[in-house]
Amino acid sequence: MLLKSLAVVSALLWASTSFCQTSPASRTSSLKDAKGTVIGQVTVTAAPGGVLLRVEAKGLPPGWHGMHFHEKADCSDAAFKNAGTHVHQKTPVVHGLLNAGANDAGDLPNLFVASDGSVTVELYSTLVTLNGGDNHPALLDSDGSALIIHANPDDYQTQPIGGAGARIACAAIQ
Repeated sequence: MLLKSLAVVSALLWASTSFCQTSPASRTSSLKDAKGTVIGQVTVTAAPGGVLLRVEAKGLPPGWHGMHFHEKADCSDAAFKNAGTHVHQKTPVVHGLLNAGANDAGDLPNLFVASDGSVTVELYSTLVTLNGGDNHPALLDSDGSALIIHANPDDYQTQPIGGAGARIACAAIQ
């Protein structure tokens, strides 16, 4: 009986250790508007060949909005300019998911906000990684990164940001 109990305990310990080792790395950050008010959260999870992004928010303007990963985890100014430009590895940076010559790793699909100002979305990006690898930029490099939501939709072609306009929300990813 003791031997059987030890075997069960050993199996449970092994299973819990294995689960902890295979759990994907993720970061959850507060999404803030230009007044610094927390309006939601952003979770970025490491996935094979990219990242899974989840955005949950309330209080955004209804309609379509451009959304990009920016190069610095700095949402300290009201215009979110301290977040820098889009995450990228190559210069000159060519923007646009519909642009055949695009190399802008910060590009993401547009976000649709409901008439009540709420949004929940999950999407997958193969253009970046959480910690580096696969010859893609890491969101968690030395200065982190940010998810920026813009005032207008991204047309996926116009340089440099697809006509997405002002930055209206920011989440520092670090």
